[in-house]
Amino acid sequence: MKSELITSALNSLDTAIPTLGEAKIPSPLKISSQSKGHSTGGYTDIFVRDSDRIISLIKIDQVMHYMENGLEIPSFELAGPREKIYFDPSKLKCAIVTCGGLCPGLNDIIRSVVLELHHCYGVRNIYGIKYGLQGFIPEYAHDLVELTPGAVSNILGMGGTILGSSRGTQDIGGVVDCLERMNIGILFMVGGDGTLMAANRIADEINERRLKISVVVIPKTIDNDIFLVSKTFGFDTAVDIATNAIKGAHNEAEGYPYGIGLIKLMGRHAGFLAATAALAQQDANFVLIPEIEIDLHGEGGFLAALEKRLIARKHAVVVVAEGAGQKFFSDQKVEYDPSGNIKLKDIGVFLKNEITEWFKGKNMEITLKYIDPSYMIRSLPANSNDSVFCGFLGRDAVHAGMAGKTKLLISHWNNNYVHIPMEASSGKRKNVNPKGKLWQSVLEATGQGRLVNDPGQG
Repeated sequence: MKSELITSALNSLDTAIPTLGEAKIPSPLKISSQSKGHSTGGYTDIFVRDSDRIISLIKIDQVMHYMENGLEIPSFELAGPREKIYFDPSKLKCAIVTCGGLCPGLNDIIRSVVLELHHCYGVRNIYGIKYGLQGFIPEYAHDLVELTPGAVSNILGMGGTILGSSRGTQDIGGVVDCLERMNIGILFMVGGDGTLMAANRIADEINERRLKISVVVIPKTIDNDIFLVSKTFGFDTAVDIATNAIKGAHNEAEGYPYGIGLIKLMGRHAGFLAATAALAQQDANFVLIPEIEIDLHGEGGFLAALEKRLIARKHAVVVVAEGAGQKFFSDQKVEYDPSGNIKLKDIGVFLKNEITEWFKGKNMEITLKYIDPSYMIRSLPANSNDSVFCGFLGRDAVHAGMAGKTKLLISHWNNNYVHIPMEASSGKRKNVNPKGKLWQSVLEATGQGRLVNDPGQG
């Protein structure tokens, strides 16, 4: 992510987190001497203050700029348990909903939220909303799920989400009507950019009605492209599984003269997964991502470079993110999915056909194996690192909600867990920096070059 983009966004934004009111109730997490080291559900005597902040910038020259000009350095509120909470746990009802595409770690998030609410705060009324935002709308008639420790005790090894999910927009007023009918105090929403924008609108509607409902988002996307979030859960697992696909493609390519392994990975607008997996398993010779424009034909284009690689080494491995090369489809009709996102054209199949035709024209007999592991990656359980990460995110989401904070997402930033205002992240995107460490490392590892023609070339 470009540091100047972050700085520009923070300069124009208040990073204060809204609250429903003053937190007056002593947290049940507080260990008292009278209870001999034990409390109702408490396990800590270390609490976070709202004044505890994490600087959003990491470069010393940026920090010095703010200091020299007498400006306040942009920072985020530190996540964690507060000594005073807003909601009375004995009377509180909470709901959790998972939205959008599947992702490793969704069940881990659900479990973490439920166990923290039940065991640490003593909340007994926790409900799962089935099939995303559809679950709030009466016409769909989806059942509620009562979430207890027993209901979530064995879900860590399961892929997908026990609550189900859905795509597409729903009536925001209808969602808030449901929350009001159910007397929900905290709504936990797990999803990507579309969910974040919906959550922002839900929180605004709640505010307009002057309801006391906290909305907390736990950001989710395998693409790892949510703005002001260093890493999203599920990404580590996706990299693990993607590296196995690269290994398989490499073995296939090496097994034949002029063998080519072509792997398509997730990444609609950002190539973090393709780039990171290629570095984790350094068998890729070409990595194509949305942020980097390439030419297909011509002396400096991708196909000519692929031909040179085959002649020199007899095999090649190509990793392409799903959003790469969309300019090659500019003459085709634009279509949209139920959530309003542009439907991407299939760059994997397109490249497979273009590569085949190119070498047919060169009278070179190739063996091309095309691998698309996307749905397998999405639906598998989280690995150990992601499972631990989900635990932190879920617990901090509960701490924020119980303290009466709202209209925020839980982020990992500068090696800390922080509260990010929804408006700071909603509708924006994090991208691979073409001049940053990640992409420069890919170029060094692959040696693929620029893959563009000089002016005047075909």
